[in-house]
Amino acid sequence: MPRIEPADPTAPAPRALLAASAALMEQLFDAEDNHYLSPEELARDGIHFFVVRNAAGDATGTIALAEKDGYGEVKALFVDPEARGLGLARALLAHVEGVARDLGLAWLRLETGDRLYSAINLYRAAGFTTCGPFGDYEANGSSVFLEKHLI
Repeated sequence: MPRIEPADPTAPAPRALLAASAALMEQLFDAEDNHYLSPEELARDGIHFFVVRNAAGDATGTIALAEKDGYGEVKALFVDPEARGLGLARALLAHVEGVARDLGLAWLRLETGDRLYSAINLYRAAGFTTCGPFGDYEANGSSVFLEKHLI
């Protein structure tokens, strides 16, 4: 059974997963439309970073929750392509939702790319609905903004 645990995003295994995610984003989207955070940025105060590990203890996915003013932002959701189809992304998202609820956050929000169809379907199945840009984001041709009310 996979386990989800806090992790250091700058450690080798999470860093490798984050690099794979960044490479995919850079392949799919223009630089100005990429909003991923570096491992060092994900290690900052106010950001909760998690990995999911398989039975062998290998990190196979990542997710982060950035605490914002009155809401949490989902960042860095990525599952190794070889581990997809096992429900890991759904488990990671549910875990972060639980952490957000424990922190008393009223909303979960996120920005994702319009070409990330599986991710958008995952978020919608988890109860996220379309919203406008939030925080420092601006509308562009490729961003999809979603939110879920928690309280």
